[in-house]
Amino acid sequence: MLKLDRLVNVLGGYGARLCCAPASRDVELRSVVVHDPTDTRPATGDVFLAVGVESASDAVRLARAARAVTVLVHGNPPLDEGTLEQALADGIAVLLVEPAVSWSQLLGVVYGLVLEGSQTGRGPNDLLAFADTLAAELGYAVTIEDQMSRVLAYSGSQQTADPARLETILGRRVPDAMRRLFEREGVFAHLATSDEPLFVDPSPAHGLRGRMVVAVRAGRELLGSIWVECESPLSDTRRTILEDGARAVALHLLRSRVSADLERQVESDLVIQLLEGTADTAAVISRLGLPRERFRVIALQAHIAEERHAAILLAFERATTGFGWSRAGRSALFGNTLYTVLPCDNDATPALDWLAAIANVLPRRVTVLAGVGGPAGPAQLAASRQEADESLALRAMRPAGAPAVVYDEAWDEILLQRLRAAASAGRTPARGPVAELTRHDSEHGTQYIATLRAWLEAQGDLAVAAGRLSVHPNTVRYRLRKMAEITNLQLELPEKRLAMIIALAVGRT
Repeated sequence: MLKLDRLVNVLGGYGARLCCAPASRDVELRSVVVHDPTDTRPATGDVFLAVGVESASDAVRLARAARAVTVLVHGNPPLDEGTLEQALADGIAVLLVEPAVSWSQLLGVVYGLVLEGSQTGRGPNDLLAFADTLAAELGYAVTIEDQMSRVLAYSGSQQTADPARLETILGRRVPDAMRRLFEREGVFAHLATSDEPLFVDPSPAHGLRGRMVVAVRAGRELLGSIWVECESPLSDTRRTILEDGARAVALHLLRSRVSADLERQVESDLVIQLLEGTADTAAVISRLGLPRERFRVIALQAHIAEERHAAILLAFERATTGFGWSRAGRSALFGNTLYTVLPCDNDATPALDWLAAIANVLPRRVTVLAGVGGPAGPAQLAASRQEADESLALRAMRPAGAPAVVYDEAWDEILLQRLRAAASAGRTPARGPVAELTRHDSEHGTQYIATLRAWLEAQGDLAVAAGRLSVHPNTVRYRLRKMAEITNLQLELPEKRLAMIIALAVGRT
C-alpha cells in the first residue's frame, strides 16, 4: 500500500515541495481525485490534484471537501499562515509543485504510484479481462486501442464480429482504409477534444456495422480509445458504463506507463553507477540482472536533420523496452548520449548487432552515431565507457553513413586524439598493443617492448632489428609471433605501426 511518505519522496524528484504535513506520514493512500470545476457531482479521494486552482487556500478547502489526505498545488501560490494552520487542523499535507512540471506528468506519476500499491493485478492480461467485463456489461463487443489506433485489448467472443473488427484484431491495429474513413468522418478530431461518447454510423462498404467510441484521457492527454461494436447509439445507462470504463482504462494505462518509467529510472541510475566506477560493482551487476562476465559499453547519439539529438529519447525508449531477462543489455540516458552495457567479449559482433537492431526500429530520417568500447570486466566499465565516448567522437568526424566505430579497430586513431589533447601530460591509452605488452613484460620478464621498438625502428628489417637487440633474427621472428598471440598487433597496417611508434616514444623515460 502506498504511504504518504513514499509519495512525498517520489514527487520530490519531480519538483514537489512539502509545505506542511500531519504528524504521521505513514497514512495510506488508496485513491486519487482530480479537481473538475465543470463536474458538480461530489468526488472524494486520498490524493487531491488541484488542477486549475490558483489559490492555495482554495486548494486546501477543496481538498477538505474531498476528504483528501494530501493536496497537490501547481505553481508557487502564496501560502499564508492561516492556510497552513487550516491544512494542519484538517490533517492535509500540502505539496507545492514547480510550474515547469505539467499536470499530465503529475497525473501519470500519482496514479501510477497509487495503483502500484493497490492489490489489483498488473500487465496486459488485466486489460483483456477488463475488456471482457466491459463487453458483458454493455452487451456488445469491445476493443481498446492506443492513441495510434493499435489494439491493446479486445473482448473474447468474435462470433458476431463484423469484418472491420476481425481485420482490426488480426492486424493488431485499425486498417488504413478504416482510419481514413474515421478521419473523414471527424472521429479522430472528436477524440482529440471531447470526452463524450460518439456514435459512428455503419459503413457496409468497409464492413462496419457501427461503433460507439469514447476517448481514454488523463487530464488533457489522449491515451487511447474504447470502441463498442453496435448498430445504434447506446442508451444513457450504457453510455455511463462506457464513460466509467474509459476512466478505468486510463488508470490502467497510466499505471503501466509509470511502472515502466520507474523501472527505467532505476535501471538508468544503476548503469550510471557502473559507468562512473562504483566500488560495489558486483552488487550493481546483480541488481541489473546481468551475467557476471565481460561487457562492452556502447555510446549512441541520434538526431533528425539539423535538430541535434532530437531522437535520443526515442532511442532510449526502444533500448529499454521489455524489462528483466528479455533484453541483453542495460541502458542509461546521460545528457544527450545513450549508454548501454552489453554482455560482449572480444568479438564486437553482438554490440554491432544490437546497434543495427536499434537503428532498424527508429524512423528512417533519424541519424544514429555510435561508438563501442573495448571488452571489460565489471570493474573496468568506466574505462570502456571512455573508449566508447572517444569512438563516438571519432565516428562523428567521419562521413554520413559510416559504420559505428569499435575501439578495438580504432585504438590507434584514438591514441592520436588523446595525444593531441594532452601531449604535454604524456598520456597514453591504458589499452592497446603497447600497453598490453608493457604489462606482459612487467609480469613475465619478457623483452617484447624492446623487440617491438627495435623492429619498428628498423622498419621491419629482421636482421637490423636483431643486430640492435644482439639476438638472432629467428629470435625476433619468434618474439613477434608470441606477441601477436598476446595482442592484436596488425603490423601490416601502416597506421597501426605509426600509433605504436608514437606510444613507444611517449612512454620512453
